[in-house]
Amino acid sequence: MLDDLVKERLKKLGSIRDAGRDPYPIKSRRNTDISDSLKNFSALSRGKNNVTVGGRVMSMRDQGGVAFLDVYDGTGTIQTVAMKKGTNHFSFWKENLDIGDFIEIRGKLFKTKRGQKSISADSMRMLSKSIRPVPAKWYGLKDEEERLRKRYLDMFLDADTKAVIEKRSEVIMRIRKFLWENGFMEVETPVLQPIPGGALARPFVTHHNALGSDFYLRIAPELYLKKLLVGGFNKVFEIGRVFRNEGIDRDHNPEFTMLELYWAYQDARGLVTFVKKVLKPFVGGIWREISYIKAIEKYGGRKVDITKVKSSKLDELFKKTVRPKLIKPTIVYDIPKSLSPLSKSKEDNPFITDRFQLIIDGMEIVNGFSELNDPIDQRERMEEQEKLYRAGDEEASRLDEDFLEAIEYGMPPAAGVGIGIDRLVAVYSGKKSIKDVIIFPTLRSKRRTRKTPAKK
Repeated sequence: MLDDLVKERLKKLGSIRDAGRDPYPIKSRRNTDISDSLKNFSALSRGKNNVTVGGRVMSMRDQGGVAFLDVYDGTGTIQTVAMKKGTNHFSFWKENLDIGDFIEIRGKLFKTKRGQKSISADSMRMLSKSIRPVPAKWYGLKDEEERLRKRYLDMFLDADTKAVIEKRSEVIMRIRKFLWENGFMEVETPVLQPIPGGALARPFVTHHNALGSDFYLRIAPELYLKKLLVGGFNKVFEIGRVFRNEGIDRDHNPEFTMLELYWAYQDARGLVTFVKKVLKPFVGGIWREISYIKAIEKYGGRKVDITKVKSSKLDELFKKTVRPKLIKPTIVYDIPKSLSPLSKSKEDNPFITDRFQLIIDGMEIVNGFSELNDPIDQRERMEEQEKLYRAGDEEASRLDEDFLEAIEYGMPPAAGVGIGIDRLVAVYSGKKSIKDVIIFPTLRSKRRTRKTPAKK
């Protein structure tokens, strides 16, 4: 069935070419967006000049000597009225147009008898012939993977998907603007790193042929950003992709967008106050606070001796029994040292670090702490993590001699924070999975069997 529809469209493509018309011209003559045409409709419809719009044909209604087309250009939709007695080559276009084609319409704006804003087509031109038929609609869970796999269709078939993508752009733009206005400098650090560091995660590995060395896709930009503190920059941030070789679920995607921010002469408590200001436009309600151990006692139903329990078991307990119950914005603070190889210990308890997380709807949105700048303590923790890695823990942090050497020159007291942009956008847009807010989420490969048709 699909092949028959494609063949029919290829036949029409041939007809357009045989008529001496280019179905894929270099330049469009469009002189206004559809949204601008609708916004300025009164003035434009009273004028003597024609307008030229362009966009994708979303629907077609044939009434003999009149054809009605809904055309969408990404900014808005307008009804196009083509008439046998008023549109150049009416019969030709009626025979060769399909839903999904990009066309250009030149004509006058007017209102129909029912008051609908429309454009009367004096002439039409093909801008891009669609070879594959556009699905009439998406429906139900059985199409969920197909929606994600063919996101480019979902964008213009589902207004909600387009709105979420626009919200994502808004979130990044507003955060970036706020940070710049508060004295932070945006930087870029390496994505290919000789040693993966800055988080507890299994990395992706690749090989650089010219250097003959393995490199890792970064699991975090943290260590490089802290070198900037050593170098004399007091307020720095980076928004970029990070990569972790982990499972895929509602909270995780192998590549995701992270904001990391570092602020010299600041501590975790001051950072909590600042993060609230950063996220105020996107996260409503009152932020509650609870310590990590009290959260386990309250929601996990058990007492914990942090001096004895293994870090992996403690982290697993928290993620499985506590985090799913934290729905409203909740700051979890005083996180155990065994789970925090890069954060500074509390002065009154060496087993606890000056670290916090913001959890909303069961997802960790923010992770921040007072940065460890004691090179002796940092080396001891990295050596312990390296032992875990060599014992088989692929998510353990690695010992990074270059970073240790950097902070041995002296790093000022500082606080740093990571904000998961995908999870934040999910909260802001009311989505339950980050798959819905990542424009092109990672999916299992699907073998393609059909080749692109050859030119006629």
